[in-house]
Amino acid sequence: MAELKPFGNNNRGRFDRNAVKDLHKVNERIFAKEVRVIADDVEPEVYPIAKALEMARELGLDLVEISPNAVPPVCKIVDYKKFLYDQKKKQKEIKAKAQKVEVKEIRFGPNTDEHDFDFKVKHAQKFIKEGSKVKAFVFFKGRSIVFKDRGEILLLRMAQALEEIAVVESMPKLEGKKMFMFLTPKKKK
Repeated sequence: MAELKPFGNNNRGRFDRNAVKDLHKVNERIFAKEVRVIADDVEPEVYPIAKALEMARELGLDLVEISPNAVPPVCKIVDYKKFLYDQKKKQKEIKAKAQKVEVKEIRFGPNTDEHDFDFKVKHAQKFIKEGSKVKAFVFFKGRSIVFKDRGEILLLRMAQALEEIAVVESMPKLEGKKMFMFLTPKKKK
């Protein structure tokens, strides 16, 4: 992560944008004696740092260290600003493609009657069809904790009602005063 340094004598939250550390070592900041050079029109070989810097200057580009932990470090001859732009663009694409899974909760009591159960199962179906995970739980208030078996039966009935569109990710578990179970949408073939 880039580090911002305060400037001036007063430290009132203002930062010097020029003091941001670069993410990569570039040109003269590379301290290795030898580097493996990668470029579009250059054979990937190990060169002394002076020769690699000279090659980059001849092409009018920068020598950027992309793999500092390799032996010898791997450097790429590229326009550094364009390199950073391309990396940001790739990160944005990866972030956009990542699936955001929402978890919807459905709450029952141990003595939930049939109509309420059907109503909540319909809601769970809707959530699963939208692609969300469902966390179904039975909340035991006060002395109703003695009806743990009813809570488990209720959750298993729900899993059975949704077996065509959902998979049980975790079987009913009791934690404190809640017994819960996770359901995820079935993968489309």
